[in-house]
Amino acid sequence: MPRISLVRLLLLLLLSLWPTAQVSSHQESGEWSCEHESEVRIEAGFKPGIITLDGHGDDWKDIEGSEFSLLPALDPDADKEYGGGKMTVKALHDGTSVFFLLQVDGNYVYSKGESRKCPSVSLMFQIGDSASYHDMGGCKEGTHTCTNKTCKDHEVDIMHFSIGNAIPGRLYGGNPIDNGEGNGGDRYGHLVDLYAWSPHCRYIDGTGPTGNDSSAQNNWNGAWWHSGFTVHSGFVEEDSPYASDGQKGTYYFEFSRPLRTMDRMQQDAQFTIGKSSKMSVAFWYPINGNPWHGSGHFSINCDWVPLDISLGGLSLTRTASQSSWDATTAFSLLLSVVSLCLSVFVMYRVFGPRSVPYKPMEVALG
Repeated sequence: MPRISLVRLLLLLLLSLWPTAQVSSHQESGEWSCEHESEVRIEAGFKPGIITLDGHGDDWKDIEGSEFSLLPALDPDADKEYGGGKMTVKALHDGTSVFFLLQVDGNYVYSKGESRKCPSVSLMFQIGDSASYHDMGGCKEGTHTCTNKTCKDHEVDIMHFSIGNAIPGRLYGGNPIDNGEGNGGDRYGHLVDLYAWSPHCRYIDGTGPTGNDSSAQNNWNGAWWHSGFTVHSGFVEEDSPYASDGQKGTYYFEFSRPLRTMDRMQQDAQFTIGKSSKMSVAFWYPINGNPWHGSGHFSINCDWVPLDISLGGLSLTRTASQSSWDATTAFSLLLSVVSLCLSVFVMYRVFGPRSVPYKPMEVALG
């Protein structure tokens, strides 16, 4: 074969392999292995009326959290752990909505309008029984063949918050305009509601490969904060970047969502009091100022973490209420007994036999 033809053949071969390398950018470099912490859980206890959704962590100080090392999601090697420290995840519910707080140390970095140069977080929940943590649901279908039929039972629910356009302390997520258009988007702060069957088959709620559905909603709300901020009365967009880059401190990300949603397309996880769900948390950070990429995130575990929607608080409330009722009943009974005794005593004094004064008898003798 002539030398030119051979070179041309090699060039064609390289070009044919290039798109494959691009598509595979989310996949691991080797065989997937996971040594997850099987005992760790996230407890969402019943604590109504204590959380204000503003990104601040002050009202969570008495809520016990779970602490996790942050390892690269595609290569969970302890040597590659996030250098800023561990992430603490806290959760609770008020009987109607579930609340989450993510707390992680990190030097302050913010670039307005450039989300990949700002920290970002995501929550993921299992929907379908066959949905795996690994590969974001684990459906084996390709980008052009994944549908709600071919990937049935592999659905995961995702909330993703990129803060590049989000003002600290302000609320983002579901809003009347995007919800009015029937999708899970957020045009203001990019706190979006998605679902997926795999990393290559992700969609905003209400959209998909077979068309859109106008009944979808973004049911999430959330806010963020950093402990390095010195202003607490409230920021506006003109205050960006809100603090000095490199300032040491802690990031707080706070979220809430109804326990149950009106989803009818298998795009939202549904939470039940007294039962467990499966979840995970992802964290992106621009290491050394370099923009992060989609698959370059850290994760709290290399498998699902159980989320317990506890009814323990409800039981404690019922017990406390019952104890209060028992004490009141006992006190009332005591008062009744005392009143009865007093009544008997008074009646005895009024109607009882009267005593006759003693009068000695004089007897004549002889």
